Amino acid sequence: MTLFADRLVDAARKHGPLCVGIDPHAGRIPALFGGDTPEGVEAWGLAMVQACAGKVACIKPQVALYERHGPEGLKALQSITRAAREAGLIVLMDAKRGDIGSTAEGYAAAFLAKDAPFEGDALTVNPYMGLDTIEPYVREAELNGRGVIVLVRTSNPGSADFQSRSLEGAPLYARVAEALDPMIQRLKGRNGWSGLMMVTGATGPGEARAIRDLAPTSLFLVPGYGAQGAGAAEALAGFVQGPGGLEGGVVSSSRAVNFPAGSGETDDPAEWQALVAAAIEEAQADLRGISVPA
Repeated sequence: MTLFADRLVDAARKHGPLCVGIDPHAGRIPALFGGDTPEGVEAWGLAMVQACAGKVACIKPQVALYERHGPEGLKALQSITRAAREAGLIVLMDAKRGDIGSTAEGYAAAFLAKDAPFEGDALTVNPYMGLDTIEPYVREAELNGRGVIVLVRTSNPGSADFQSRSLEGAPLYARVAEALDPMIQRLKGRNGWSGLMMVTGATGPGEARAIRDLAPTSLFLVPGYGAQGAGAAEALAGFVQGPGGLEGGVVSSSRAVNFPAGSGETDDPAEWQALVAAAIEEAQADLRGISVPA
């Protein structure tokens, strides 16, 4: 069984650190695919998978944007993620689950178990109810070679309301990173990186560097690049030099790649594909152009 950390690092070394969010925002699905309907979401998402296959390391569907369409939206999510995994893409399920006991076990089974109904390679989880609420995900990840992505320092403006508050002389996010170390060790791969990932927002490069010092082997998932205002240098602030350049996780881009200028108006599938391909290439070049952490 190849562990998640090894699969992700190998893919990022091959394709670069870009992770494409496949996020069907309300009202944004082009008429070319059927508009903002479950059928349109599915057709658009499958086309996005085709655009990403062989070009990026991974995709990250935002589960909430499928849930808003009810059972048909979740069926579209199933179809899209299965197609992505069949195409060789790593799938990071962005669902931000968090609950206690058997409820957490249910979420873990839904996303991380072998043949799970919404099978992904890793799942985002919220740690702020305590370490015992993360344990079911880590246990399922150990059994099936999956990853767990813990929210540590998020990219939204309100993250400082609680995550940056001092707790016994250090920010809360730092205390969370420290407490995760035993789980980090449990999900380490052969390459030394751990599949216990941490969300570290690109909008806080200083915090990302601090978290890297606390968790030198934890892979990062970095949101906030592009549409939320952070550039490539900020996004890669917590990365380190590897065999082929900066490594240490993946950087998520959604809206800039999902909806490049002109893609919502065209009725030509080939033109749409070209616009999305160009957006992917632009983001990859931007990230690959950073050789030293900010």
